[in-house]
Amino acid sequence: MSQPQSPPPSAELIMTGERPADVKETRDMDGAPEEEAAFAGFLAGERGDLASRDAWWNDFHSANAAAAGRGVSVRRMRVVSEPVTDYIRFEYACTPQNIAAGEEVRWLTRRNARGLLLPASDLWIFDDRLVRYSIFSGGGAFVEDLLDDDPATVKSYADACELIWKRATPHDEFTV
Repeated sequence: MSQPQSPPPSAELIMTGERPADVKETRDMDGAPEEEAAFAGFLAGERGDLASRDAWWNDFHSANAAAAGRGVSVRRMRVVSEPVTDYIRFEYACTPQNIAAGEEVRWLTRRNARGLLLPASDLWIFDDRLVRYSIFSGGGAFVEDLLDDDPATVKSYADACELIWKRATPHDEFTV
């Protein structure tokens, strides 16, 4: 097994990718400081306007849109608990931004994930050759990202993500 490495930013890996990228998320909460204000606003009843793209579009959306423009898809799969948390409601409300940037998004409840072997960490798979693990604390705060290029590990996670994707519900058919 290769030693995990410190990775370049996700946007860079998306921009240089030649094959579809998968992202798998399993956290029911997130402690990302850059989302605190938007999440607090959501809890207070504020809803963003998808048509007001300048208010929410960022470099990450640009990277996804550029990848989609050259035929490299990004598939985001979210595994969630039921009932969903307020944070998952917030993510669900923001998902049209991901879709506007060219992502495909699907949702899988833990109840419907029975029988699947779910990777323990949130992760990205790039070009069927790299796994980027995102490590978070129990409270949802980001700890670190790690990169692994072991071919057997990459294949194992790619296979797991393919099964998650097949079982998950497309965003436009999923409700919270």
